[in-house]
Amino acid sequence: MVCIRCKMVVKDELAKLGLHYAFVELGEAEILETITNEQQEKFKVALLRSGLELMDDKKSILIQKIKSVIIELVHYSEEPLIVNFSVYLSEKLQYDYTYLANLFSEVQGTTIEKFIIAHKIEKVKELLVYNELNLTEIAYQMHYSSVAHLSTQFKKVTGLTPSHFKQLKDKRRTVLEAVGDV
Repeated sequence: MVCIRCKMVVKDELAKLGLHYAFVELGEAEILETITNEQQEKFKVALLRSGLELMDDKKSILIQKIKSVIIELVHYSEEPLIVNFSVYLSEKLQYDYTYLANLFSEVQGTTIEKFIIAHKIEKVKELLVYNELNLTEIAYQMHYSSVAHLSTQFKKVTGLTPSHFKQLKDKRRTVLEAVGDV
């Protein structure tokens, strides 16, 4: 579960099955009662209909937790990270970072670092589209050491500079605004 809507879907489906939960967070839920096989199957089907998946093997659950921590930190956290991300992830999930990194790479076919960068760049795109912050403010908010570092990483991932990306968005907007002015 990587969004608020996903958490709401899980809560609703648990309620429909008459199940109570201690918490529903990004990537996990703690159910208070013992779930029957029938309830679990109904829950699994209901989640699939909503585009979600019920995971019950430990490796998949841990991978989802890693993803959830990254997504929450990149997309929803306003607080600057005081420690290295590897330390933060290890402390948050109570596993050695090397183990987490190796497991993630093995299962996902990419590194945790590349996953983080991909999400940071998506967030940067979103901030560029909103047009509320300049590039210096975006670099600061996204914890880049400099605008140059952000720009280099952005271009490496997207093939465009942040400025060019913004121009393309602005051109598209102009074209859309001109619709109907025939």
